Amino acid sequence: MKPPPFDYHGPASLGETLRVLAEVGPHGKVLAGGQSLIPLLNMRLAAPAHLVDINRVAELDTIAAEPGGVRVGALARHAAVERSAAARAVQPLLGQALRLVAHPVIRNRGTVVGSLVHADPSAELPAVLALLGGSVRLARLGGEREVAAAEFFTGPLESAVAPGELAVSAFFPALPERSGTAFCEVARRHGDYAVAGVAAAVTLDEDFRIAAARVACVSVGPVPVVADVTEVCGPRPAASVGWDVDWDAVARAVQDRIDPEEDIHATATYRRHLTGVLVTRALKSAAHEAGHGEQGEL
Repeated sequence: MKPPPFDYHGPASLGETLRVLAEVGPHGKVLAGGQSLIPLLNMRLAAPAHLVDINRVAELDTIAAEPGGVRVGALARHAAVERSAAARAVQPLLGQALRLVAHPVIRNRGTVVGSLVHADPSAELPAVLALLGGSVRLARLGGEREVAAAEFFTGPLESAVAPGELAVSAFFPALPERSGTAFCEVARRHGDYAVAGVAAAVTLDEDFRIAAARVACVSVGPVPVVADVTEVCGPRPAASVGWDVDWDAVARAVQDRIDPEEDIHATATYRRHLTGVLVTRALKSAAHEAGHGEQGEL
């Protein structure tokens, strides 16, 4: 299949890109990695009059890891972020999620920011951004704005990017000391979108008691579903986290928040059950990581 006709633009700078986007407005689509957009074009599910290719805008190909978090530019490929030791050190959840994204050939071309803008509720990276309370920086001719994850994902395949705007970067905040993260999912085949998936983050206090526990679920709602389960999990000593936490209660607390749908891959009932299993698995793994450095295996 072939895409519908469009006018092609290949700007070489951010300023030029924003000028083109201002001109084409709602009739334009941005091409970065193209791993989602190109199939949509070929299947005629998208028919933009203008395609704005940003691959020549070298200033957008950045990965900046600082103590407060990781900022990923619009042209940073999945594989580059996955391989970045600095990014993994500041925010391990990025690497944990990226290894589950599709296959290496897709990760070599696809971009982190592009995945966020695509806003697929079955994708891993939107859940990571939502769980961490990250943000996406949007630029337009004459200004820019930072949109928090809670407001960025507006529906399935819908984001807060307005006509004339470009998502130039995404920020993934670091977690406090004594924190651990995990990403667990089940897919029909490795690399497929998850039937259900859960990202988890656990933080321990100075006495190694559970101070914070949050999860973000994929494939069970129109946007990533974030749930704070701190009160259900703790406070309990981390060394006994595997025995004292009422994991059934934790799973139910999350299951009550999700709204899975039935499709050809799974029933809603199965997705709800699977999410509960993955919540327990991800939180246990995150708690282990949080306490492992000083207390050994939990």
